[in-house]
Amino acid sequence: MSAGLEPLEYANLAIRGRLLHQIIDEQVDVAIDAKADLVSLIGGGNDILRPGVDVDEISEALEGAVARLRAAGADVLLGAGFKAGGALSFTRGRTGTYNANVWTIAQRHGASVLDLWGMRSLFDLRLWAEDRLHLTPEGHRRVMNAALVGLHLPPEDAGYDVPLPPAPPVPLTAKAKADAEWAREHVVPWVRRRLTHTSSGDGRAPKWPQPVRWPETRD
Repeated sequence: MSAGLEPLEYANLAIRGRLLHQIIDEQVDVAIDAKADLVSLIGGGNDILRPGVDVDEISEALEGAVARLRAAGADVLLGAGFKAGGALSFTRGRTGTYNANVWTIAQRHGASVLDLWGMRSLFDLRLWAEDRLHLTPEGHRRVMNAALVGLHLPPEDAGYDVPLPPAPPVPLTAKAKADAEWAREHVVPWVRRRLTHTSSGDGRAPKWPQPVRWPETRD
């Protein structure tokens, strides 16, 4: 660590499955109270998956949260959502509208944007976990580099968005089987949670709710 620099502290308040209003209600005040220098406020994807989402309404809520964080002195990193394909391609229109609002909010309040919409490499399913909603470690590494670019910092890997080498051809029968397994293992439980008004994040707590020195120091 360079002389004169304060130790880096990091908190992770995220809980999977949260809607944007829940993120704002549960996490923004915590970040403000912690006097965070930089807050990544990335949400809305779970809202967009729901058929009754009002994109303008959640965008307005997002802008209010950004204004509060900026007024508290924090820099803010927002996220422009991914251009989904396949079974999730129905979200593209909503995501595109939301992203346009995200860029406007960022410009209006001096925030930065992690541009997932523009990442070509994320079209490769090999960078996504089995549920096709969360990333693999390699996918996270690439998004981390994109976040650095969004913050106007040099990425650790200048080729972070270079697509993976082409995958061997997959027979149509194998692809159909994989799609059916994905639907059974992940889509059906997701629909069941919507019908029962439950979330995959119910009962979970943030991984690091309090700021800790990063990397963690151990005795």
